Amino acid sequence: MAKAADRYFGCDPWKVIEEGFDPAYARVSESVFSLANENLGVRGCFDEGGSVDSLRGAYTNGVYDMEPLGKSYRGIIEETHFMIPSADWLRTEITVDGERLDLGRVRYRDFRRELDLRQGTLTRTFLWQTASGKEVRMTFLRFLDRTHRERAYQRVTLEAVNGDCEAVYTGGLSFDVVHEGYGRCFWKEPRGEAGQGRLALQAETLHSGQQVFAGAFFSLPVEADAQREGKTVRLSARLKLIKGRPLSVDRRAVILFDGLKGEALWQRGLQALEESGRISLEEALKASRDSWEAYWRTSDIEIAAEGKDALAEQQGIRFCIFQLRQTYAGGNECHNIGAKGLTGEAYNGHAFWDTEAGCLPFYLFTQPEAARDLLLFRYNTLPQALERAKMLDCRGACYPIATLNGKEACALWQHASLQLQPSTAVAYGIWHYVHVTGDEEFLWAYGAEMLLQIARFLASRVEKGSRTGRYGFYGVMGPDEFHMMVNNNAYTNYMGMRTLACAAETLERMEQERPEAYLALCGKTGLKKEEMRQWASIAGEMYLPEGEGGLFEQHDGYFDLPHTDIHAVPVTDFPLYDHWSYDRIYRSDMIKQPDVLMMLYLYNSSFSLETKRVNYEFYEPRTIHESSLSPAIHSILAAELDKMEAAVGFFGFATRLDLDNYNRNTREGLHITSIALAWVNIVYGFAGLRSDGEGLAFAPRLPARWKRLQFSLLYRGRVIRVCMEPDETRFTLEQGGQLPLRVYGQEAVLDDAGLRAPCPRQTD
Repeated sequence: MAKAADRYFGCDPWKVIEEGFDPAYARVSESVFSLANENLGVRGCFDEGGSVDSLRGAYTNGVYDMEPLGKSYRGIIEETHFMIPSADWLRTEITVDGERLDLGRVRYRDFRRELDLRQGTLTRTFLWQTASGKEVRMTFLRFLDRTHRERAYQRVTLEAVNGDCEAVYTGGLSFDVVHEGYGRCFWKEPRGEAGQGRLALQAETLHSGQQVFAGAFFSLPVEADAQREGKTVRLSARLKLIKGRPLSVDRRAVILFDGLKGEALWQRGLQALEESGRISLEEALKASRDSWEAYWRTSDIEIAAEGKDALAEQQGIRFCIFQLRQTYAGGNECHNIGAKGLTGEAYNGHAFWDTEAGCLPFYLFTQPEAARDLLLFRYNTLPQALERAKMLDCRGACYPIATLNGKEACALWQHASLQLQPSTAVAYGIWHYVHVTGDEEFLWAYGAEMLLQIARFLASRVEKGSRTGRYGFYGVMGPDEFHMMVNNNAYTNYMGMRTLACAAETLERMEQERPEAYLALCGKTGLKKEEMRQWASIAGEMYLPEGEGGLFEQHDGYFDLPHTDIHAVPVTDFPLYDHWSYDRIYRSDMIKQPDVLMMLYLYNSSFSLETKRVNYEFYEPRTIHESSLSPAIHSILAAELDKMEAAVGFFGFATRLDLDNYNRNTREGLHITSIALAWVNIVYGFAGLRSDGEGLAFAPRLPARWKRLQFSLLYRGRVIRVCMEPDETRFTLEQGGQLPLRVYGQEAVLDDAGLRAPCPRQTD
C-alpha cells in the first residue's frame, strides 16, 4: 500500500487526545475535533481565534448559497450551490491585564485537548503565562444538544494560579463569516439585538434567500456591556480573578433554520432561546451524556486485541461510530450526508453517491428509520433529477453527482455528465433497504416511482454496440474516476443491468399486488407496459466485459493501458489531485478506488469466490486508494478471500484515514464515507455479513491477534448480538422468537438459546 500513517494524536479507547499543540497540525486537529448533531456542526477551532492558521467554521445543515457559472455547452450546469459557514456562535475574546489571548503569540504550557467519545464533549486546557507575569489556567468546554438539535453550549473557565488579576471576557455572535474557497461572506446585514446577558441575530443569504436565527444566553457574574457592530453582536464584562478560585462563563446558543422567514422566524427564534435559557448548562450536559450512553449501549464495537496497534484499532472504530451519529441520525427528509459532513468546506458540503453505496448499511442495521429518511431525500428531490435528465437529452431521472438541494452542483462536466453511479446507487439503495427491512409500504409509496424514472433514464442513455451487438453505456466515467469517456465500464453496465431488471420486476409485482397504486403511478408517469418489457430486454442483452477465469476488464481498452507502479509514487505526492496535472492522472492503469471490485462487493452473492479472487488479485495492486471508499471495500473482499493480513491492514487505513492523516488532507474535513465504511468493514468484512441474498448470512473471520470482537445489529425490530472469539462465534437474539440465518454457508436458526458456530482455520 502506497499510503502511510502520520500518527499525531494519543491513543485511548474512548478519547482522542492532543498533548501539546503543533501549529503545523492545527487544521488537521480542527477536523478531528469537530462536533455535530446533524443540524449543527463546528470545527475544533479555538474559541478565541487568534493568529494560528485556522479554518474557522460553524455550519448549519442545509444552509447554502449559489454562484452563477455563465453560459456553457448544453448539459453543463450554469449555476452551482455550496455550503457556507453559518453563524459563529463561539466567538470569544479574553484579555488579562490588557494582553489578549492568542496562542499564536502568547506564552503557554501544559496544552491538552480531548474529544471524549463516550460523552460527546470537547475540552481544551492550558496554562497561560501572561506578559505581566500572571499565570491563568484556561479551560474550554463545548458540546451540542442531541435532542434539541438547534442548541449548542460553551463553558469558559479562568483560574488565577499565582496571584489575583483582572480579565475582560467578550462573547459574541456573528454572521461576518467568510467562505474560504470564495473568499467572501455570503450573508446580508442581519437584524439583531444585544441586551443584558442575551444576544440575537437573524440574517439572510445573498442569493438562496435562506434565513437563520442565532441567539445566545450568557451566565456572567457581573453586568456586561452590549454592543452591535455590523454583522456582529457581543457582550463584554470585567472579571476579577481571585487566586485559586475558578470562574466560569456559560453560553447557551440557539441556531435555528427551519424554513421560516422574517418576523415568524424571529419570534420562533426568541421563543427557542427562552426555552433553552430555562435549562442550565449542567442539566444540558447530563442529558447529552445520558443520550450518548444509551447510544453506545447498542452501537459500540469492542475489539480486544494484542500488539502495538490494539489501542489504535479500538480508538479508530469508536471514533468512526461517534462521527456517524454526529453526522446523521434521521428525522429530517431535507438532509443527506455530505462527503465531509459538517466538518469542513471541501466538496462544498455536497452529498455524493457514497450515501447509498457506502453509508446506508450502517443505518440499515442500526437506525432503519434514518435509512428510510435518507432515501426520502432522494424522493423529495426527484423533480430535480427529472430536470437533470432533460439537460442531458435523456428521459427519466438522473440523480446528481454532487448536491445539497437535489440539483446538480458539480461544474466538472466529466463527473456531472458522465457518471451514472448516483442513479444506480439510489436504485440499489431502494432495493437494499426494502430487502433488509421488508418495508414494502415505502416501496409502493416512493421507491417504485424512483425506480421507474431511473430505469427510464438508463434506457434512454444505453446504446447497442457495433462490435458487441449488445447493450452498453458509452462515454462514461466509472467509480474509478481516473479514466474518463470510456466505453462499457463493467461497473456501470452491471449496475445498469441490475437496475433495469429490478425496476421491471418491481412494477410487474406492483401491478399484481397493488393494482390501484400501480394504475395511479401509470397515470402520474405515463408508464406503458412496453417500457417495462424494454427494460427487461435491455437487461438481458447487457454486455459485460468478462475475460478468462472471470476477470472483468474495467472498461474497453483498459488492459492495453500503460502500467504505473503505485508503490513508486512518493508519499509527498498525495493527494494526487494537488500534485499531478489532471491529464497525467488519466494516462495509465492506476485506479483511484474500487470499480470492478465495487460491484463484487455490492452484489456479493451473485459472484463466485473464484471470480472475486481473480479480480481482487488483478485490481488491488493497481489501486492507489485516493478515495475514502477504497480501503474498506478492499478489506472486506480480502477477509472473504482469507487474505487476513491485507484485510487488517486495509481496516487500519479505513478506520484511521483521518486520525492518522493517510491522504494528507484531513485538514479539509473528515471523510464521512470512510468513517461509515469502517463500520461496514467490521460487520461485512470480519463478521462476513452478507445482506444481498436470501436472509442474513455470516462467515466470521477473526484476525489472528484479535481475541474478541463484539457488536450488535438491529434487524427487523430485533437486536442480534455477535461475539467473535478465536474458536467460535456466538450469536444471541434479544427479542426472542426465531430467526433463520446462514453461517458459513449452512442453514441455521437463531433463537432464545443462542447459536454457536466454530470458526474455520485461517489459511493466511
